[in-house]
Amino acid sequence: MPTELLSIQPGELKFPFELKKQISSSLRLVNSSENYVAFKVKTTSPKKYCVRPNTGIVLPQSSAEVTVTMQAQREAPPDMQCKDKFLVQSVIAPVGSSPKDVSQELFNKEAGNVVHEAKLRVLYVSPPQPPSPITESSEEGLSPKMEAAVDNGDRHFPPLDPVKNALSTMTEERNSAIQHNIRLQQELVCCTIQGVIKCSGFSFLFVILVALLGMLVGYLLGG
Repeated sequence: MPTELLSIQPGELKFPFELKKQISSSLRLVNSSENYVAFKVKTTSPKKYCVRPNTGIVLPQSSAEVTVTMQAQREAPPDMQCKDKFLVQSVIAPVGSSPKDVSQELFNKEAGNVVHEAKLRVLYVSPPQPPSPITESSEEGLSPKMEAAVDNGDRHFPPLDPVKNALSTMTEERNSAIQHNIRLQQELVCCTIQGVIKCSGFSFLFVILVALLGMLVGYLLGG
């Protein structure tokens, strides 16, 4: 809400209301003139709020920050409607003034000082909600079971189903047994072939030896 001397941003005080918790809200006082401007902040509930600083000087073409802290509340107002008000007074101060030079006399209208005033209302708003630990972009493509296993951004794979695990083990054992039987059959065939070859070779050699021996005996007898 602008005045002739100071522009106040924002134009109202918003507090994210929570029971039993101190809450702060900030104001920016902007001085767009070439004057030294003294300010003073008042409230209709001085015991409920703490204003720092509640008085000060805003230099020419400069700004100042004011923090308003609401004390912890034990009860919420009906319909979350607050009737508290704030008043920001501003007045032209002597050149070179500092915060310690701000006095009550500067804001005395009866002394002929031109005091500008801006009223601010108080609004209670809902506190911000904490962000979800699981974001849609980072977990896109996960199955429902996998999404349920994600905790604070770390993916923990759920254990396999016991039945599926047993079936998988049985399948692997069966495939291994089949491969083993195939290797045994191949070895048996090789051994059989080799045995036949060896046996056949022995009989042929024996026949030759017998024939040669018969020929030798016949030669000796004939001679």
